[in-house]
Amino acid sequence: MALIDTIRERKSVRKYLGRPVEREKVIACIEAARLAPSAENIQPWRFIVIDNPLYKRGFCEQICGGVYRTSSFIKNAPVVVAILAKYSLITDFLGRGIQGTNYYLLDIGISGEHLVLQAQELGIGTCWIGWFNQKKAKKYLKLPLQYRVAALIAMGYPAEGATKNRPDLQIDQILFFNREAEEKL
Repeated sequence: MALIDTIRERKSVRKYLGRPVEREKVIACIEAARLAPSAENIQPWRFIVIDNPLYKRGFCEQICGGVYRTSSFIKNAPVVVAILAKYSLITDFLGRGIQGTNYYLLDIGISGEHLVLQAQELGIGTCWIGWFNQKKAKKYLKLPLQYRVAALIAMGYPAEGATKNRPDLQIDQILFFNREAEEKL
């Protein structure tokens, strides 16, 4: 499949079959994520794959309560990948202080996108989750101080009605060359 086809077909999946995801496929997705570029090649990402049903249930109960309830569908995903961000003095302190940019978040985003696109190519549905209790996630996973859970990715084989068909903006609504933006935005 051509890359653009994989990109066009990829949608956020929120309903999964009970079928487990083969570990070799999960590892292939992490391998794709590992190959992402990062600022100063810091590679701030680390991945925790949560595929044990009891451990996953406990994790989801901790992080998806209260205002985070809308993300509770992840408990039905066969796999939840926690993407960790490891802080780096150079890219985090200097990047944020001088440039005003949290480069590690950009790096995590690129890495996570590599993961979900590889999953799509393998027939695995994913949903990127940013709405969860980060403090409880860090505590449940017993992470050292220099790590934070930046995102979660739910993974599984899509069930019937797994995605919502929402229209994407058209290219002429988002693309401007040179000074066109002055007139069109």
